Amino acid sequence: MAYNQAGHERKLQLQVLEELRLEADENSQIYKEKVKRFHDKKILRKEFNVSQKILLFNSQLKLIVSKLRSRWDGLFVVTNVFPYGVVEVRDEVNNQNFMVNGHQLKPYYEGPNLSLNVGELITSPIPRKTMIHPNLGGQRSFGIVLGVGSTISVRGTP
Repeated sequence: MAYNQAGHERKLQLQVLEELRLEADENSQIYKEKVKRFHDKKILRKEFNVSQKILLFNSQLKLIVSKLRSRWDGLFVVTNVFPYGVVEVRDEVNNQNFMVNGHQLKPYYEGPNLSLNVGELITSPIPRKTMIHPNLGGQRSFGIVLGVGSTISVRGTP
């Protein structure tokens, strides 16, 4: 009798354990769906149209000489858009067509065309950083400010 009751209790424990596992799986699926919806909502969808000007990401540039150098190349024009993100583009320089993944492209936005004539160039005098140090008694100090109240100064004749 004790064996039957112990076996029955063990089956109940296994059923409870199985229910907890299934509930954890459901919660995991719900969480994954929420995270996916949030992620998909934040992704910017890039849609390209024929004859749109675009820039191409230069993935072959392994060593960047300067961190200010742009990794986006040229001015290309979309000639055809295929399903699943494939875009056919034409190089404006040598009129060659090739296909690229849409993830490697971004739209080219032309800003206002600002052209300066020679007469419009305004020159201003180079500003000099001078300051009067409170400990010098009115003498001018030319120097670099290192921190709060500390300077390196070269004293000159006033």
